[in-house]
Parts: sequence; structure tokens; C-alpha cells
Amino acid sequence: MDMKRIAAPFRKNWQHKLENLGFGYHSMEGLYWDESHYYEFSMDEVDRIEKATAELWQICLEAVDYVIDKNLWDRFNIPEYFRKHIVTSWEEDHPSIYGRFDFGFDGKNLKLLEFNADTPTSLYEASVIQWYWLQEMFPGKDQFNSIHEKLVDYWVYLKKYMNPHYIYFASLTNIEDVTNVEYLRDCATQAGFETEFIPIQDIGWAEDIEEFIATDRSVMEYVFKLYPYEWILEDGFGEKLVKNNFRSQWMEPSWKILLSSKAILPIIWEMYPNHPYLLESYFEQRTLTSFAKKPIYSREGANVSLHKHSVLVEKNEGDYAKNGFIYQQLFELPNFDGNYPIIGSWIIGQESAGIGVRESVNLITNNQSRFVPHLIDKNKLYIKEKEL
Repeated sequence: MDMKRIAAPFRKNWQHKLENLGFGYHSMEGLYWDESHYYEFSMDEVDRIEKATAELWQICLEAVDYVIDKNLWDRFNIPEYFRKHIVTSWEEDHPSIYGRFDFGFDGKNLKLLEFNADTPTSLYEASVIQWYWLQEMFPGKDQFNSIHEKLVDYWVYLKKYMNPHYIYFASLTNIEDVTNVEYLRDCATQAGFETEFIPIQDIGWAEDIEEFIATDRSVMEYVFKLYPYEWILEDGFGEKLVKNNFRSQWMEPSWKILLSSKAILPIIWEMYPNHPYLLESYFEQRTLTSFAKKPIYSREGANVSLHKHSVLVEKNEGDYAKNGFIYQQLFELPNFDGNYPIIGSWIIGQESAGIGVRESVNLITNNQSRFVPHLIDKNKLYIKEKEL
């Protein structure tokens, strides 16, 4: 295989350099940003990843239509009252900013493991942090990374359709969510929007006028939230979204809940059986003997278990078992000295935009995984404009 894992020295004062870029969670609970190695890809591999990302995005969009047409709501545990809200957000083409496909790649096979469609993180490190690493360590080389330009360009494009040009950016107040949201906010600001950060718990609801309001009681017309729809439904907040009837427009839009659920995996397999980028996936175990059992909604590998030849090989506990599971053919990740990489491939607007590699000493990538930078083999020409 062309993909290589290559040892590299840490830069002098690397922690300080990351913190200067506003990246404060490089070493929480152990090392997260890990520049002791990097992954090198050939141009052919990058082309394959880019093509797969674009094709899978189109398949996912078709799948939203398929779910709505066939009334498959129960597969996603979507309450009846919220279904029309999802359909309207889809039919009115409410914009999606971004998503992250997670791929397994062994040099030959490139397979979709899952799609983080609603609340993907590791955006800032994929876009900015690894780019600065590349500029300092390998200034003559390149990276599959036009995430920053595509984000700014997409916000510029959305300005034509959004009025007023004022967006609230909301998340929980943990450092990782805030960093990712503040980065997205910065991109929108560069595109000419006025923006404001608000902790998600500070978003108010004025029952008398059925409006979402900020702390100064102004009505919020556009809200970007890094907070999953399944939590919004659990919190009872979904009922307020329905009452509000899109006077506040939320990004990501509610149709993204369908794509962020693991329930979409058996559905796209049903639509495209034996597709080269897909792993066999079902709502029951069927004939699978080597499989990943994944909850329909899950964060950071919670409640995932891996079975090989009918033997349990790894399992994570968690709180996500209640919505049911899907069964996906097991993909053997490549093993680099006990490290197992997953490629996160970004879709920004409607376009494939670049990758970030996370690796783990576990087969299930969880919140202890590390982000490792990458570059493209210098013998393969790759021309890209990048100025942050």
C-alpha cells in the first residue's frame, strides 16, 4: 500500500505554537495532537478519497429522499411530531455547512464506516492546525486540505440567501466544542457575516411569541448549533422548533439527523448493495459473523462492539443502547505498530474538501484517539491554493 506512517520529531515549543493558534486541547487526558508521526498519501490515494467522498455525499442525499418517500421514520426513532419539520427543512433545501465521512482504508479497499453529518468535530485541527504543521515542517510538500477556503467560500455563497447577515453560533462550553464552533464562526465572519457566540444553554424561548431569544432578548433568526438533534429531541426542545416554524433557521438543518444516524448505513446498503465504498449493513445480524454492532445514535464509540468469527473482540460501554442497533460487516483497519488509523474526509457545502487522520491503539476509535497530521508524497503533483 502507498499510505505510510512515518516518524517525525516534535517541533520545538510545539504546545506553545498550538496554543497561539487557539488550539488548547492538544494534550487533554493524554496526547491528542500527535506529531511524532505523520501519514503520507500518494496522489492516487487522495484522488480516490476525494472521489469516494463526492459520490457518497450524492448517495446520502438520495437516501434522505428514500427515507422520506418510504416513511422509514421508525428506523430512526424520530417522534411523529418532528417528522414534518424534517421534511420541510429538506424540501426547502435548508443549507448544510459540513459533514465528515469516516473511512477505513487498507491500501486496497476504501470503505465508509460512518458519516458524522450533524455534529462533526476535529474540524479545526484538520483545517488549520495540520496546515501550519506542514508549513513549518515540510514547506515544499502539500496536503489534501482546502477546508478553510471552502468554508469561507460557502459562507460567502450563503450570504446571498440569508438575511439579516447575523448568525449566532452555539455549543456546550467544553473546550473542544467551543474551539470548533469559534473556528466556524471566524470563517463566517471572514465571509462578511456578523456573528456572536452563545452557550447552548443560554438560548431562551419566549413562549408568548414562540421565538428563540438570545440573552439580550433579541430574536435569533439564524443559529448554527454544535449540538446533536437526538439530544434536542430528548430535551423536549424539538417541540419548540416545531412551534417556531422556521422563523429561526438552524444549521445544521434537521434533515441531517437522518444522515447522522447509523440507521442510514443499512438503508444505503439496501439502495446500493455491493457498492465498492459500502460495507454490508443490516438492522439484524443476519448471516454476518464478523461485524461491528453499533447503536443507531452514538458518540465517540460508545456502546459499539466488534465481533470476529462470532467472537467478541472489543466492546465499549455507554448510554446509547436504548435506540437499537445496526450490524455492519467488520472492516479490518490497517495496523501500524499497534495503531489503527481512520480517515475523516470532509464535505464542505457540496464539495470534498480534505482529510484528517485519527488513530487509536483500540480498534474502536474513541475519545482517546489521537489526531495525526498528513501530507502528500512529493513525487505526485497536487496543486492547490491555500492562504490562511
